[in-house]
Amino acid sequence: MTPELPLPLWQALIIAFILDMILGDPQGMPHPIRLMGRLIEGWEPRFRRLPIPTVWAGALFTLCLVALVWISAWIVLAAGAAMHPWLGAGLEIIILYFSIAPRCLDKAAYAVEKPLRQGDAEKARAELSMIVGRETKDLTPTQMSRAAVETVAENFVDGVLSPLFWIAVGGAPAAMAFKMASTLDSMVGYKNEQYILFGKASARLDDVANFIPARLSIPIIALAARLLGLSHKAAFKTAVLEGKNHKSPNAGYPEAAFAGALEIRLNGPAVYHGELLDKPFLGEKFGDPGAEHITKARRLMLASSFLGLLFAVLAAAVF
Repeated sequence: MTPELPLPLWQALIIAFILDMILGDPQGMPHPIRLMGRLIEGWEPRFRRLPIPTVWAGALFTLCLVALVWISAWIVLAAGAAMHPWLGAGLEIIILYFSIAPRCLDKAAYAVEKPLRQGDAEKARAELSMIVGRETKDLTPTQMSRAAVETVAENFVDGVLSPLFWIAVGGAPAAMAFKMASTLDSMVGYKNEQYILFGKASARLDDVANFIPARLSIPIIALAARLLGLSHKAAFKTAVLEGKNHKSPNAGYPEAAFAGALEIRLNGPAVYHGELLDKPFLGEKFGDPGAEHITKARRLMLASSFLGLLFAVLAAAVF
């Protein structure tokens, strides 16, 4: 339930998407995600001091922050609409704009691709380290290309399709609640000694929030591959057969779809925090990626994003 605004949600969503494609993520502006990060950092110590089991403190922490963000977004829209209906509509567009990030993801991948094509492996490693969790100092160009394509594939769901899905379900407040859940997972959803208990609820909530969008990504990526002249049948087949072969319950599906569409091997062994994780390959029958596959992955992500927008707009308009 969202406040009554003069601009239909589907129209606001189209405007927000266009703004993202034009402006990307302006670094100088106050960003809701950065504010969420500060909230998480500030509230974590307080909830850890609660006289209850750590896992329950983490669950309460997650619930309170997600609810706070949802309520805050609703109040902002209601207050704006009360002052002037079009102010409320403008605020909704801004919130939706901050919720989706196809342009930002495209720029981040290109920042790795460009030095790789120029033979500057050190710069490529530095840029890659900004967007992946694995260690990059010893990665070969092939491994860097693989990591960049994986990031594009996985973050297509996290940064584009899931926000679009939740916008269609519950408007701008639901989109902000999803972004808080995603930010919580990225900050406290680790399986290490510090967060294995406290961050358990955050990790599980993020899994639940991405569950449907991750699976919806399969036909969307396959259709985008068809439109781009890529291997759409392999995209669908690889995702269905191999998407579950990933430590994440969700990330494997878009990654496997990209692997099939581009006919390359993704995933596989990688070093995280000094520990080698022997992950299975996705698209194992295909060859290794190169820098040119980052270009194709970016195009596939953008085409998939436009299709995701189309379906979200239709859902918002109908329901």
